[in-house]
Amino acid sequence: MYKKKMLPVTLALSFLMLLSSCGQSASEGASEGVMIDDIPYVGQVQVEFDDETKIEDEPAILAQSPSVPNSVLKPLASGTEVKENEKAVIDYSNIADGYVMAKFTASTKKKLKAQVTGPTTTYTYNLDQGKWATFPLSDGNGNYKVSVYENVSGNKYSTVLSVSFKVKLTDQFAPFLRPNQYVNYENAPKTIKKAAGLVSKKDNELTKVKKIYNYVVKNLKYDTQKAKTVQSGYLPDLDKVLAKKKGICFDYAALMTGMLRSQGVPCKLVVGYAGSAYHAWISVWSEDTGWIDGAIYFDGTSWQRMDPTFVSSAKNSASIKKFVGDGSNYSPKYLY
Repeated sequence: MYKKKMLPVTLALSFLMLLSSCGQSASEGASEGVMIDDIPYVGQVQVEFDDETKIEDEPAILAQSPSVPNSVLKPLASGTEVKENEKAVIDYSNIADGYVMAKFTASTKKKLKAQVTGPTTTYTYNLDQGKWATFPLSDGNGNYKVSVYENVSGNKYSTVLSVSFKVKLTDQFAPFLRPNQYVNYENAPKTIKKAAGLVSKKDNELTKVKKIYNYVVKNLKYDTQKAKTVQSGYLPDLDKVLAKKKGICFDYAALMTGMLRSQGVPCKLVVGYAGSAYHAWISVWSEDTGWIDGAIYFDGTSWQRMDPTFVSSAKNSASIKKFVGDGSNYSPKYLY
């Protein structure tokens, strides 16, 4: 439970509207073989799988500093470590670099899903037939299981292919520098160019974060209509978000994460709860501080929580800043 904060009436109404648009509360608790209610559109579901399992669609350390990449760290299905059958293929050749890839190769019109189960967390993703999808190994080092599923009927899915492996990352940043299904900056050249134009090679991590954060907050507007109509399975197209200069919380967080990663700044897209609503924000790393898991940035004087959606939509008001800056209002569940 979270303590409620008192905001001025106008700001409180705006804040509640954003919360209700970003997502709804998800029910908790499950036992083996029982479906857990799906998380709203920005997140994924934790669920126990057997050979035929129900899955509902989504309702609408401190270490050596990573260097700036000379080019996009594109994920590759290298083919050296592969599990496949007549329906699907899972390529886990590059798990040391923090990602795994999967593709459903057979012809089908049925819904498809993939699941990545790490040492502590289970992630479920949508799959498109015939297309590679990249998933981060967000749980870090340890044992993983990756599975592909095909819809049987309703919300029941059958196992198509599974593989288990042990991960030892090249470094802790690996899952949070590369593109993946949620932060697909690989296919966003305009986003990469804009990020490069905002920062200089002499900037340290915190300066890069501040410049990109300020750009996103000052130039993007919250899209209330999109929040009302967004469909299950929605994934941000970063160049489209950049061009339209508006979006939902998922768009804000994914755009900023992609921009920072393209400039060599490790960044986590965090999905969880802001109060009782499902929401997305970011967490960054700097050489001076290590991981700042509270999703905050340094403005030159003090640390501020990095929630570009609320800060932008409320025009950087003091009351919203106070709410956003209070870590007790935020509860992360998934990292992408």
